[in-house]
Amino acid sequence: MSCIQTIADYGLRSLGIGERLLPRADFTLCQQFTLIGSGMIWNIYFGILALAAGFLLATALALGKASRHALLRKPADWFIFIFRGSPLFIQFFFAYFLFLSLKGAIPAFGLFTSAWAGALVVLFFNTAAYSAEIFYGALLSIPKGDTEAADAYGLSGWSRFRRVIWPTMLRLAWPAYTNEAIFLFHATTLVFFSGFPALQQRGDALYYASYFADKTFNPFIPYPILAGYFIILTLTVITIFGAINARLNRHLPSEARKKLRIRPQIIR
Repeated sequence: MSCIQTIADYGLRSLGIGERLLPRADFTLCQQFTLIGSGMIWNIYFGILALAAGFLLATALALGKASRHALLRKPADWFIFIFRGSPLFIQFFFAYFLFLSLKGAIPAFGLFTSAWAGALVVLFFNTAAYSAEIFYGALLSIPKGDTEAADAYGLSGWSRFRRVIWPTMLRLAWPAYTNEAIFLFHATTLVFFSGFPALQQRGDALYYASYFADKTFNPFIPYPILAGYFIILTLTVITIFGAINARLNRHLPSEARKKLRIRPQIIR
């Protein structure tokens, strides 16, 4: 079988398109690159959607935590504490069995026993909690002169937040938030090793890398391939977030602009 035919057969297999059965013997490099690359579709899916939705929730949680009203501050505090205080791996297990239990009483929860929905919810809540703490710290670090200038211009309420508070918060938080985005994409590899099953062997990149390692008893080919894909993904995230960081700091002199310092987290 040619490599082009292998790509056509297995390139979208993680989505259920193409060959139904995985190769069983005589594994080629093309098969390993193709199937592991196919699994990356799920890692990118989980990362992008969780990051986009988590950004909005994180902003609301940060504002809630900074609020003077206990009815807003306490729920935000507890949400952040619970999801930052417990391991992500355990959150996957707990969520899966919770959705499985609720499925008996409310059939609609059966949707969330599938990884594409249930695991996405867990990643969404988890990254929102970590990002909220980053944004909260940025809110506390906003220079007093910025808010005083906003007051002097007569800005208040939504206009003050949109024109001064929110842009300054993002500018201060963006380097740390970039690290959180990188970690989130790395954390997507836990999805199919937690409670959520890979139906019909449609898993993510790590699932297929482990499959080849188990079948060939040689981890030194599939896992470096997996690492290579994630390095490319990480460089893509750094490039995109670096461009956004430059946009956020475009009004500052070049010597005052903060450079991104990427420090990927291995464990939390």
